[in-house]
Amino acid sequence: MNISSVRFFLTSFWLIFGFLATSLAEDVAVLAAKPAISQPLKTKNFTVGKAEFGVRIVDSQGKANFFPTVKVPLKKGDAYGWKIELNNYQGTVKWREVLTLPKAPETWATPEQKDNFSLSGNGKTAITKRTQTTTNGVIENYWQIAPGDPLGQHKIEVYVDDRLIATFEFETVEF
Repeated sequence: MNISSVRFFLTSFWLIFGFLATSLAEDVAVLAAKPAISQPLKTKNFTVGKAEFGVRIVDSQGKANFFPTVKVPLKKGDAYGWKIELNNYQGTVKWREVLTLPKAPETWATPEQKDNFSLSGNGKTAITKRTQTTTNGVIENYWQIAPGDPLGQHKIEVYVDDRLIATFEFETVEF
């Protein structure tokens, strides 16, 4: 081999090697930026089996009875709310409820801690957050009717893991 052939070979070798080394370094950097082991998502897959809205009335024996309806008589002491059955979901559920009224009530009362309850600036919308252990995949929430609750169209949206799973539209009427 003559000297010019060796120069050509070495120059070509270093150019190709330099290109490969640069490409390899970029691939290694990309691989280092991605986790080596993929972690499963912690959210649970589920479907809504049944979603009901209605009134809960306690009878003279103290038993609570649920009656599905979209017309809620404003009778002090009764309650309105929802029950949702989550298929393939057992254990603890984090849900959020957004209740929107036609106008602000005279008062808002909730046994929840302040961290789990907030109001809109106009007082018409309440957001409740709760962590609840399901019973046979069922979650539920009720609002007790109080003096000063407004008549008219209401709406409740229920979210699990920031996913809207149910919307209930109903009307409160005079008792």
